[in-house]
Amino acid sequence: MSKIDLSQYQNRLSRKNQIARLLWSAVWLVFARPLPRRLGNGWKLFLLRIFGANVHAKAVVYSSVRIYMPWNLEMQEYACLAPEVDCYNVAKVTIGAHATVSQKTYLCAASHDITSKTYPLITAPIVISNQAWVGAAAFIGMGVTIGEGAVVGATASVFKDVESWSIVGGNPAKFIKKREIK
Repeated sequence: MSKIDLSQYQNRLSRKNQIARLLWSAVWLVFARPLPRRLGNGWKLFLLRIFGANVHAKAVVYSSVRIYMPWNLEMQEYACLAPEVDCYNVAKVTIGAHATVSQKTYLCAASHDITSKTYPLITAPIVISNQAWVGAAAFIGMGVTIGEGAVVGATASVFKDVESWSIVGGNPAKFIKKREIK
C-alpha cells in the first residue's frame, strides 16, 4: 500500500493568483465587510467587478459573504448570495437569474485527487440554475449543477447534479419530490 506524501504537494495556483487573492481579501475586508447587511449593494458589486466578477446590476451580495476568486464568479439578475455564504470558487461558480444561495452555504468548486500520492488540487465548476434555491447551511460540491427551479433543503450535502424542478435534501442529498408552483 502506498503512503500519502504531502511533502510533494505542489500548489498549482500561480504566485500572481495568490497575490491577487490577497489583494482581493484586503479590499473586501476593508471596503465591503463593515457595511450593514444589504446596504451598499451597488458598491459591493462594483468591487467584485473590479476584480473580474461578471455580476448583474440587480444581483445581491451580502457583506459577510466570502468569495475566494471573484474573477470566477458569475451572477445574473436577482441572483443572491445570502449572509455568510462561503464561495470557494477555484473554478467558475455561476448563479442564475432569480436564484438564491441561503445563509451559511458552502459552495466548494475544488477538492484533492485522493488517488494520487501527491494529493493534487482538482477543480470543476458549480452551476446554480435560474430560479433555484439552495437552503441554509447546505454544501454544494465541485462539478454540481443545480437545475432550474430546483430546491436544495437546508443542511443538505450535494455531490451530484440536481434535476430541474425537483426538491432534494439530506446527506448525501436525495430526491424528495418534484417542485410544483401553484
